Amino acid sequence: MSFSIESKLGDLLDNDTTKAILEKHLPGISTHPQIAMGRGFALSMVAKFSGGLITEELLGKVDAELKAL
Repeated sequence: MSFSIESKLGDLLDNDTTKAILEKHLPGISTHPQIAMGRGFALSMVAKFSGGLITEELLGKVDAELKAL
């Protein structure tokens, strides 16, 4: 399975390797109180509702690492 920021957040959080990448760039994302609401959406979509916390720059870094797997 290939991963990217278009992968569902839940799939990324359920995989130890991809979860580590998310936590590296977005510390605390896996334990955020509202994270359950975003599990069914792509990370790129969740970013739009993050109030600017997940920037395009961060998405680019995460996407590059996920695609390198």
